[in-house]
Amino acid sequence: MPAVGGPRVAGPAWQGDLPPIGPLPPVRPPAAGRPAAPVDGMNPADDAELHAVQRLLISSLEQAGGQVEVATRLRAALAQAGPALFARIPGGPLAQVEQLAEGLAWLAQHTDQPPALVAGFGRLGAVLAECGIAPQQLQLAGAALAEAMRAGMAANGWRQDYDQAWRSTWQHAYQWIAHGMVAAQYRPVTWTAVVVSHERRREDLAVVRLRPYLPMPYRPGQFARIEVPELPGVWRPYSLAGAPRRDNVVELHVRAKSMDGVSGTLVHRTQAGDKVKIWRAEGKMTLPPSGRDLLMIAGDTGIAPLKALLTELAETGDPRSVVLFWGARTLDELYDIEEITAIARAARRATIVPVISEGPAGPYASGLVTDAVAAYGEWSGHEVYLAGPPLMLTATALALYELGVAPERIHHDRPE
Repeated sequence: MPAVGGPRVAGPAWQGDLPPIGPLPPVRPPAAGRPAAPVDGMNPADDAELHAVQRLLISSLEQAGGQVEVATRLRAALAQAGPALFARIPGGPLAQVEQLAEGLAWLAQHTDQPPALVAGFGRLGAVLAECGIAPQQLQLAGAALAEAMRAGMAANGWRQDYDQAWRSTWQHAYQWIAHGMVAAQYRPVTWTAVVVSHERRREDLAVVRLRPYLPMPYRPGQFARIEVPELPGVWRPYSLAGAPRRDNVVELHVRAKSMDGVSGTLVHRTQAGDKVKIWRAEGKMTLPPSGRDLLMIAGDTGIAPLKALLTELAETGDPRSVVLFWGARTLDELYDIEEITAIARAARRATIVPVISEGPAGPYASGLVTDAVAAYGEWSGHEVYLAGPPLMLTATALALYELGVAPERIHHDRPE
């Protein structure tokens, strides 16, 4: 059975991580005449029973068309029975099917490892709770899974032992998920994510895309804290430039002032396949569902959260007008202008205004971004979103006050 998903984990796993998901291995019975080695002190008879269940899961999954086809049918059945379930899970249908398929493969691989199952489903319960999902919304999942398996098999292919193996496995999994949902109320939830791409846009700046292994809810405009293996216990906040409606990839724009620290590690010593940890998303700089037209002003990597907001407007077909000013020192600092421009073209009413403060400005405006904003139009009726260095936030907010924009209409996260 082929593996599913993006790049796999490289290097040693962090303590507490589950092994990476790969092709399902063949499961063979213990050698005749010799008892199986105990698993974590278990009785060999229990170990043999677990291997028997594992063989049933792997065999039936293959006969039902493989984990991707089963996951596709499973998602369709669950979405029809309870549309609210997948509405709360980030990513579009394709991304959700991909994660379901990986989950099925992981389950079949680790059926003979109860401690891994308990820990893994506990973490799944915690992140589902973060998504706002209640245990009762998963009660039909076992029956839906059995039906998704049966529907992919030839006539009379679905045997009673297959049905019993999947239903009993799900009953245990459901209990562990429910326990994880409760535990999430008392301890912080973090996600392990794999680096799927790393692009050095400047010597001191990289765009890093991460894929959490489990669903990670966030809203465009929010930020999250990142920990790298090199610096355990050190968490650094970064805005999330992604499209949670479309996929489960988050994008970081990281500028490193030195080779040290979390930013230095992400820019200079990170590559595809590496892993990081992510804290739950924070911040209130998100779009209201409707209302006033929008003014956005970014400085340097402050473009990241505004890129996320612009993407949200484009993907939802939002009719509001948005003007995004991106202030940069030189032309070279407009490191993401092609992608920003493409997103703006996909939106209904979006305009991008780069402003260069030093050196040749090329086709763009020159001078201070606050002067460009003042010269462009009247903004007192707009909702305003700011992102960038602390001094830029202060200067821009003061300039907007002088232009008649009420303080309650100006949105930005508190600098750290």
